[in-house]
Amino acid sequence: MALKYIVTSHVYTFLQIMDMLGPSLWDVWNNNSHSMSVEMVACIAIEAISILEKMHSKGYIHGDVKPENFLLGPLGTPEEKKLFLVDLGLATRWKEPGTGEHVEYDQRPDVFRGTVRYASVHAHLGRIGSRRDDLESLAYTLVFLLRGRLPWQGYQLIYQVGQKRGRFMMEEDDDEQPKKKIRMGMPATQWISVYNARRPMKQRYHYNVADSRLAQHISKGNEDGLFISSVASCSNLWALIMDAGTGFTSQVYKLSPYFLHKGSPGTQYAQQSYKVSDSFPYKWINKKWKEGFYVTAMATAGSRWAVVMSRNAGFIEQVVELDFLYPSEGIHRRWDNGFRITATAATWDQAAFILSIPKRKPADETQETLRTSAFPSQHVKEKWAKNLYLASICYGRTVS
Repeated sequence: MALKYIVTSHVYTFLQIMDMLGPSLWDVWNNNSHSMSVEMVACIAIEAISILEKMHSKGYIHGDVKPENFLLGPLGTPEEKKLFLVDLGLATRWKEPGTGEHVEYDQRPDVFRGTVRYASVHAHLGRIGSRRDDLESLAYTLVFLLRGRLPWQGYQLIYQVGQKRGRFMMEEDDDEQPKKKIRMGMPATQWISVYNARRPMKQRYHYNVADSRLAQHISKGNEDGLFISSVASCSNLWALIMDAGTGFTSQVYKLSPYFLHKGSPGTQYAQQSYKVSDSFPYKWINKKWKEGFYVTAMATAGSRWAVVMSRNAGFIEQVVELDFLYPSEGIHRRWDNGFRITATAATWDQAAFILSIPKRKPADETQETLRTSAFPSQHVKEKWAKNLYLASICYGRTVS
């Protein structure tokens, strides 16, 4: 495609000139009994990688790599076997033109760009586009051309497709060999613990606590001047973190099979609002941010999410990191920009982290996270020796 212009009496008239090309890879696949040979797909892969490399070198990503957007040259010409990439409607810069650096990282879980079937996991999670997303979409394109379908075909919602893709394992058919896994391992759930630097203080933890023993532990902690700062559950057993650094003078709790009624006791916040949802309620959170609310607590029960947002929460900015596994890269990028984790929660399929910038920054902003298969009792003691104290804890999906 070329863009040319003609100047007439100092008026620019732009003409868009497009090359006439041949069939798309989708057309070829569809007309070839829904199959392609390994040799043909290998040739497509080599040419497609070369095309994407050239586009990426110009500072752009395509953003919608799929069989329909790869076309062959016009039939009956020397270019009929040459591959072309078309449709730049979703192309974006991955590199800043002035500095040459990667565009700033961000995640907006309510934003999706691309084609559901071929989009990368990062695209489904609303992360800023990068070169690897094009390559991931190309991989899905090649698998589709070779096998005729993708594991997540038939899923209707974007969330369902991304969820399936975040944990899938594909089996490779081989008539002479037993089926083998292309991607080894099973989805893993772990304890995720977050530690903040604090002045020396008293902190206590309890885990594998049954409902019948909660009152005993909480009452003893209150007698010693400790209040609940974090709570999580695993296999219908509770984990409690109690410490002397909450700033509370009194505290009440309620154990219920349902979410709390709106008539709950007053808090230090000017106003509160909550949402219980079958999926992570990012759109609601984003709406509340605009109204001056900030996330102050999160929890999960099964696959359901509960999020509490408050006014007068002491934050000036908040972001969300949501993923089908532990979002290490995203968290480190947020840390680099001055954010710190202030709330965590996880289900069997996703983990969510709220990161905030406080109005008053602590003298020591050190924060660390840890993932362990068992409750991190020994690690907690090691952190205490470094004046790092448990700030939040949850149990859920961390590894594909």
